[in-house]
Amino acid sequence: MIIRQALFEGAIHAGQEETFKRYVAEKLMPMWLAFPGVKEVRVLYALERDEGAPSYPMVLSTMYESREALAAALESPVRYESREMTRGLLAIFDGHIHHHVFELNAD
Repeated sequence: MIIRQALFEGAIHAGQEETFKRYVAEKLMPMWLAFPGVKEVRVLYALERDEGAPSYPMVLSTMYESREALAAALESPVRYESREMTRGLLAIFDGHIHHHVFELNAD
């Protein structure tokens, strides 16, 4: 299995945490679940971190059967629609998003 994670590094605007979570749940999650070939979508919200560690208030984790399935999802129209919809989320977030791809060892 292939896992792609989007790490939201930075900070949600003060007092906007619930608005941020609601936007993800109502606007973005339905799109992420519609990515072709996606097996699992998880949204993780930070509770605590080590002193001095960077702030990742949210991590999006998606699972695919293969690198080919991931590539197809990343080229799909719904992915581009979700990127456009994410702009609304970034209005209440200071930071940047970076992506990492992992292989899940199923042993």
